[in-house]
Amino acid sequence: MDSLLSSLFSSEDRELYILDRMGHLMIFFAACTFVSLLFENVPYGRYATSKYGFPVNVKFAWFVQELPSFLVPFCLVVWASSAKTSLLPNRLLIGMFLCHYFQRAIIYPFLIRGGKSTPFVSFFLAFVFCLYNGFLQVRYLSHYAEYPADWVTHPCFITGSVLWLVGWLINLHSDHILRNLRKPGETGYKIPKGGMFDYVSGANFLGEITEWVGFALAGHSVHSSAFAIFTTVVLSSRAVAHHKWYLAKFEDYPKSRRALVPFLF
Repeated sequence: MDSLLSSLFSSEDRELYILDRMGHLMIFFAACTFVSLLFENVPYGRYATSKYGFPVNVKFAWFVQELPSFLVPFCLVVWASSAKTSLLPNRLLIGMFLCHYFQRAIIYPFLIRGGKSTPFVSFFLAFVFCLYNGFLQVRYLSHYAEYPADWVTHPCFITGSVLWLVGWLINLHSDHILRNLRKPGETGYKIPKGGMFDYVSGANFLGEITEWVGFALAGHSVHSSAFAIFTTVVLSSRAVAHHKWYLAKFEDYPKSRRALVPFLF
């Protein structure tokens, strides 16, 4: 793996420069995505339309599109030798990333019950993003990230790690609630209740945003920050769209709920 990557870059300094630029480019794409989402929702799930390509089975789509975010980092850690992977902060941050995407790519797709097909364009773009981001995050952490010896006791790392864990648990619990909204044989949409859904319409999105904001705080780099910004842009837009959709569809939808941030937004 190292020999392959070395053939792509003239030096480690050059690779680190490119990784930094990849982080900045992701922030630029986040800004572009923010503008585009002002005019149209992310086209999958209830917002899917045929103009974004032929439908892809939802379980297959989730498995394949998310897999690079687990498989690429795993290969980088196993086959790309670097002293950085033996350092505790690097190991813990890589572990956070792999933990999330093991669940998202290997477990979550096979728990989906029903679900609308994903348009090919949405599936392809998600695959490309996961490939790009998986390499960006873990190549930096496994080969270049340098932290003070006491970084794991720093308030930024501790706070970020706690946020990551809380967000991960909220995300898992919210997905569980959504999967069990309908009894066997039932169809149609229902109002989610319980957990953070008692406070916001996008509880699952809130959980994932919290995860990656915590990851960015603990990781303290342009790469992790870019990922958190991009995730926040995409998922906050989806949370707002869901909130408006629920209010329009259900007359008895709880008026006290907010879209994404309890009591505020």
